[in-house]
Amino acid sequence: MTPTPGVTVPAVWTDVVGQPDAVVTLARAAADESSMTHAWLFTGPPGSGRSVAARAFATALQCPQAGCGTCHECRTANSGAHADVTVVATEHVTLRVEDVRPLVQLAQQRPSQGRWRVIIIEDADRLNETSGNLLLKAIEEPPPRTVWLLCAPSPNDVLVTIRSRCRSVGLRIPPPEAVAELLARRDGVDPTLAAFAARAADCHIGLARRLATDEGARIRRREVLRLPTQLSSVGTAVIAAGRLVEVAAEEAKSATTERDAAERSSLLRSLGAEGAATLPPAVRAQVRVLEENQKRRATRAQRDVLDRALIDLLSLYRDVLVTQLGAVPAQGDPGTGTGLVNAELRAEIDRLAAASPPEETLRRMDAIGRARRQVAANVAPLLAIEALMVQLRPRGAPRPPAG
Repeated sequence: MTPTPGVTVPAVWTDVVGQPDAVVTLARAAADESSMTHAWLFTGPPGSGRSVAARAFATALQCPQAGCGTCHECRTANSGAHADVTVVATEHVTLRVEDVRPLVQLAQQRPSQGRWRVIIIEDADRLNETSGNLLLKAIEEPPPRTVWLLCAPSPNDVLVTIRSRCRSVGLRIPPPEAVAELLARRDGVDPTLAAFAARAADCHIGLARRLATDEGARIRRREVLRLPTQLSSVGTAVIAAGRLVEVAAEEAKSATTERDAAERSSLLRSLGAEGAATLPPAVRAQVRVLEENQKRRATRAQRDVLDRALIDLLSLYRDVLVTQLGAVPAQGDPGTGTGLVNAELRAEIDRLAAASPPEETLRRMDAIGRARRQVAANVAPLLAIEALMVQLRPRGAPRPPAG
C-alpha cells in the first residue's frame, strides 16, 4: 500500500495493497468515531481485496490504537478468533433467510469483549429479495455498537434499499508491482516468481498467492494454456475439453480436500465420535448433512476453477490479438508497446497469431465469453467446454502477424 503523503497509516493495513484512498478513509473512521457509520459496502472487481479490506477494518475497529497489528485484539481479529467479529460467506447460490436470521439476532447483542460487534458478509451480492429485506430491517435500526461490512463486486449487485443505507468504499485491481511486493514480503516468494504470479493472475491477490506457492497450480495453468495448440480436429477438441474439465476438477479437489477432512474431523470430535469404528444413527445424519454441503461446495469450486481457466484462455487470445495487431515488440527487441500476460509462451503465441486473422481471434474470445456465461448458468461443464473447443479449432490459411 502506498500511503497518502502526510497521513500515517496503522500496521494493520499493510496487506491491503493498491488502495491508498480507501485505506485512508477506513483508517480515519477507525480512529475517529465521528467518522463512523453503522453500515459499509466494499465494492470492487474480483481480486481487488474486498474481504481483505473488510477484515482489516474489522481488526482496526477492535484495536485500542485503531490498528497497531500487534495487540491481542488485532491478533485475534486478524486470525478469525475474536468473539465480536463474525465473517459470513455462503457455499450456496444465494444467501438464504436461514443464513441471515441468526446474523440479525446477533447484531442486537452488545459486544462481549471488543469496542464493536462487527459482522462481515463477504457475498452480499448473493442476498435474494427475502433475505435482503430481512437484513434491511436490521440495517435500518442498528444497535449503537454494531457495524455491518458488506462485500460485493459492484454497488449494482446489492439491493438498492440496502446500498442506499451503506457508506460505499470502492476498491480497484492493484497494480502487479504491488501484488508482487506483497507476495515477496508476506509469503517469502522469490521476487521473480512473485512478478510472474501477479501478472498471470491478472493481479488477483488470492490467485497470485496460489500460483506463487503451489507448483501444481502453475503446471495445471500451463496445461490449460497449451490446449489451443492441440486442436486440429473435432476429435482433438473433444479430448481437450475433457482434459480442461478434468484439470478444473483436480484444482478444485486440491483446494477443498484438506478443508473437508478438517471439517469432518472437527464434527466427529465435537460429537464424541472421533475414531469410532461405527457411527450412531444421529451422528451419521449430521455427517451426511456435512457431506452434502461439502459436495455443493466442491461443485461451486469446480465451476469457479473452470471459469478461472477460461479467463486464462482469454488472456492467451488477448496476447495473440495484440501480437497480430503489432502492439508488442519483436522477440529480442526491447521496443515499446503492450506487454504479454503470458510472455513465457511467446513462441506458442506467435504460432497462433500467424495461423489466423485478428477477426478470428476476436470470434474465439467471444466464444470464451459465451462459455463463461453458460458455466455460470449451470450448463453441464463438459457440454459447454466441448462446444467451446470446437469453436477454437484453427480455420483458414495461415496469416503472418502484422508488423
